[in-house]
Amino acid sequence: MNQVFKFAFVALLLFVATATATAQKFGYVNSAEILADLPAMKAAESNLEGLQKQLQKKGQAMVQTFQTDYQALQAKAQEGTMSPKQQQEEAAKLQAREEEIGSFEQSMMNDLQKKRQELLEPIYKSVNDAIKAVAEENGYTFIFDQQVLLYGQESQDVSAMVRAKLGI
Repeated sequence: MNQVFKFAFVALLLFVATATATAQKFGYVNSAEILADLPAMKAAESNLEGLQKQLQKKGQAMVQTFQTDYQALQAKAQEGTMSPKQQQEEAAKLQAREEEIGSFEQSMMNDLQKKRQELLEPIYKSVNDAIKAVAEENGYTFIFDQQVLLYGQESQDVSAMVRAKLGI
């Protein structure tokens, strides 16, 4: 009986030692707030907004020119100053320009997406590197984003450490 207690005691000690040795430390960050506070993020958003306005202005000018030419074609057709063949040729030209406008809009969206990725990728990398550095320096096994976290104690919020690492 005494050996059973010794065996149980040793097993309990091993269990406690193993549980203590494998204790994991968890933390979380509010990455959306951190990103919003970064000056580089504000500059990137401003740059993207300027590019978007520039491209939209160009697209609006193309649409306005198209509408003006369309109305002129309609007026000439109603006046009877154009032959049916000329009307068809002009209509085909307008159709091609309409397709060109559609292509421009698609190209504009692709350009904006590429520029967004080009500008934001280094920012995201710096934030992720800062989070990783904080985790390694402070012994965190996992750091979650607050947006996917259902519950977290305030003492486990490492956002301030990440901000400090980023210099904000």
